[in-house]
Amino acid sequence: MSGSTPTPSAAAVPQAPSRPGVTAALVVAGLAALIAAPFLFYPVFVMTLLCFALFAAAFNLLLGYTGLLSFGHAAFFGGAAYFTAHAAKVWGWSPELALLLGVAGAAGLGLVMGAVAIRRQGIYFAMVTLALSQMFFFACLQMPFTHGEDGIQSVPRGMLLGLIDLNRPLAMYFFVAAVFVLGLAIIWRIVNSPFGMILKAIRENEQRAISLGYSVARYKLSAFVMSAALAGLAGGLKALVLQFATLTDVAWQMSGEVILMTLLGGIGTMVGPVFGAGLVIALQNRLATSDFPVTIITGLVFMVCVLLFRRGLIGELAASRIGKTLGMRADT
Repeated sequence: MSGSTPTPSAAAVPQAPSRPGVTAALVVAGLAALIAAPFLFYPVFVMTLLCFALFAAAFNLLLGYTGLLSFGHAAFFGGAAYFTAHAAKVWGWSPELALLLGVAGAAGLGLVMGAVAIRRQGIYFAMVTLALSQMFFFACLQMPFTHGEDGIQSVPRGMLLGLIDLNRPLAMYFFVAAVFVLGLAIIWRIVNSPFGMILKAIRENEQRAISLGYSVARYKLSAFVMSAALAGLAGGLKALVLQFATLTDVAWQMSGEVILMTLLGGIGTMVGPVFGAGLVIALQNRLATSDFPVTIITGLVFMVCVLLFRRGLIGELAASRIGKTLGMRADT
């Protein structure tokens, strides 16, 4: 996917006028669902879902709003998980500082990888990100602090700000929910800022953006680093929730999984990646104890969605009569 090619969801979905009242009602309903979730479902499952939902939303910032397809986002997700886990367990850092280190580490990786990858476009960009991600995977396999195939186990959750014991399930849940909401708010602000408008212009027609005098390479790199940092926030949070970081977090399959989540929900939408992540994680959780192979079932669901819902589930809803009636917009 090159920067001059419009993404299907953004190009094909007609934009209806937004309705602030409907939007506010949906936000309130979402917050109410977040508050009620730990009392209705197993808290660790919901926390895991929120971590991957934030990961998918971060990836969508690059794919859906900038038009850059990365096959290497597992490096940021898993790298931040390792940095956070090591800081919390070995150095004894508090959870908020360990999480900040994970975000900073992911942003640094994003800066290095992005500076190399943005020199190419389309499938070449995707292949460069995959190659760099695999290099980081093998580095994690060899570096002593990652403990190789064993990973970092028994990561302590610690005391948030020295006051709140995150070993209590509800305390940990509401911390994760707060970080999730903060991450989505940051993405929404980026997308709806002048910077976000320029990213959309680059996505729709890169040559036109260049002719208007914008430094496209700089904007691409900025979007790449922001997406990497937010993916790192999700990875570090996941390490604290599940209390481990392993090679699975940096493997190429993780990059494929976040692409699947985003496409299922709808690229270029705010809610789509969150919905897609919820669908994939729920399927994995539901089928974990069954005899059905999870990857095959997930693949079949993906095939059905691609054939019937070309814009993704939320993208199709936004384009439908119901979505237009509600004033839904695909890119917000």
